[in-house]
Amino acid sequence: MGAKTALLAFADGDLRSALLDARPSAPADAEVLVREALPGYDVTLVGDSSLDASYPPDDITCATVLPGAEVLCDRRLVLERPSELPAHLLAAGAGRRIVMHGMHSVVDWLCFAVWEDGRLIRSLSLSPDGGIVENIGEPFDFERPYWAGEHPVEPVPGCSDEGPYPLPFHPLELGEEALRALFGFVIEGFPAPDDIEAHTVRMYEFRVVDPSGDEQAAREAAYKQALRDMGPPRLFRLRPDGRMREISWDEFSGRPAPENS
Repeated sequence: MGAKTALLAFADGDLRSALLDARPSAPADAEVLVREALPGYDVTLVGDSSLDASYPPDDITCATVLPGAEVLCDRRLVLERPSELPAHLLAAGAGRRIVMHGMHSVVDWLCFAVWEDGRLIRSLSLSPDGGIVENIGEPFDFERPYWAGEHPVEPVPGCSDEGPYPLPFHPLELGEEALRALFGFVIEGFPAPDDIEAHTVRMYEFRVVDPSGDEQAAREAAYKQALRDMGPPRLFRLRPDGRMREISWDEFSGRPAPENS
């Protein structure tokens, strides 16, 4: 799976209905929304986008203001612990519904959360490596089959020595269900007849930069540390008996493997 999202929305009622009837907002309205969500940042309109660009690159925010809803796409607005949503964003959602959705396919991470009039009613954040980071409130109906064990992760052929998957379901599979239920569209898989066509929901793209440079410096340091923590890459090849065997770069490049491999 290659699904990634970083979505935060404020809705007066049902978000799906607002997105189905979406009409382009004025860029000035979208800019006001971005400045309220990320106060103190330098904000510059750089072009058009759409809702299917749900995981913008660093320093980019996509936004739209619709009748009954406001939607933002920005990695900085989606949290590993959604319950820690900053106070100014909770205030922006006063009297409304706030919906967060985040997925990252590289680490199989998922989070989603819903607030009603400032009260957190559901938050889930989990990944196979990090486990369940946050699980607050009663599961939504679309979640229940996953928690009941109806969507287990099947072992990868040849990798039986890795043990069972550490979660009762794959986060990205539940993530697609959550995305459909909360926002009305999916990224991967087959769209339902009543799904929103995300590419038709027009948004505006802004470059949103910390003027102090501190955020950029911290991000660069985190990237470098992540590369150090990863260590050298490992390569595997499927053996005739169906198991995976780790191989060296020399063997990968065509040199023969040692006889005792």
